[in-house]
Amino acid sequence: MPIDNVLAAFGLTLFAGLATGVGSALAFFTNQTNTRFLAGALGFSAGVMIYVSMIEIFFKARESLIIALGESRGQWYTVMAFFGGMFLIGLIDKVVPSFENPHEPRKIEEMDDIEDSCQKSDLMRMGIFSAIAIAVHNFPEGMATFAAALNDPALGLSIAVAIAIHNIPEGIAVSVPIYYATGSKRRAFTLSFLSGLSEPLGALVGYLILFHFLNDVVFGLLFASVAGIMVFISLDELLPAAEKYGEHHIAIYGVTAGMAVMAVSLLLFV
Repeated sequence: MPIDNVLAAFGLTLFAGLATGVGSALAFFTNQTNTRFLAGALGFSAGVMIYVSMIEIFFKARESLIIALGESRGQWYTVMAFFGGMFLIGLIDKVVPSFENPHEPRKIEEMDDIEDSCQKSDLMRMGIFSAIAIAVHNFPEGMATFAAALNDPALGLSIAVAIAIHNIPEGIAVSVPIYYATGSKRRAFTLSFLSGLSEPLGALVGYLILFHFLNDVVFGLLFASVAGIMVFISLDELLPAAEKYGEHHIAIYGVTAGMAVMAVSLLLFV
């Protein structure tokens, strides 16, 4: 496999992960949350991920597994891997620390009152647990972005952008409690930034463990699992967050726009 493709895939994964730092910076340098924009952006991200998972990635996985295993077994393995990916990311959501859910949408201006309602130790605990939860959660996302980018750079770019959008609110969830606990913007930004590095770490582990053994079966199972992971993230995190940040229709318009943009971009690269 050409080294340029591998480096490009790592670069896209790094870009997606470090968007947590963008969220952290927004929390410190803006006074008000643009909820309509965030609702539309998160809906857009969900639309991209759902469309590309169900229309492109799932069928590429099925095609690869059918070639390797035959029609019937290939179909069954694709479906099992798809729901296996959903089960994996759902299990991670259950296992990671649940104190002050870092995926719960927050407005920047609401954070001004957080110091009055929490002790500094509680704030620090909230921020650290949020960073841990996001780091663990981002690990399979990094593997998913890397696998997609390695197979199809244009597809990987679309997924990386979608994941980057959904990482921005997570950066806010990590950095703001730590800032109020410590008074240090630098420390808050650093921990938020580091939590995003688990995405390229996931890509690295995937490359070292899986991609040296890559064949039609491994590729098909991995891609079907990636599709399941991204659909679960969209339904469990992105759409509920979009609804809570803004009006219902803005979120749905974002979903529709994301699907349309993804559909057109796939057609352009046929």
